[in-house]
Amino acid sequence: MNTTMDTKLLELLVCPVTKGPLEFDRARQELISRSARLAYPVRDGMPVMLETEARTLTDAELGI
Repeated sequence: MNTTMDTKLLELLVCPVTKGPLEFDRARQELISRSARLAYPVRDGMPVMLETEARTLTDAELGI
C-alpha cells in the first residue's frame, strides 16, 4: 500500500462539498474534511473525491 501522497496535490485539493481545506490521515489513508465531517479514501495514492465514497466522521474523530 502506498503511504505517501504528493504534497503539491494535497495543497491543490479542497473538499468538493464545502470547498474547504483537507488534512491527510496517513494511518487511515484518508483525506479529512472537518467542515463537511467527511473522510475521503485515498486508494493507491489517488484521492477518491466523491461524496458517495466518503465516510462520515464521528464526533470523537473530530475531537468534539
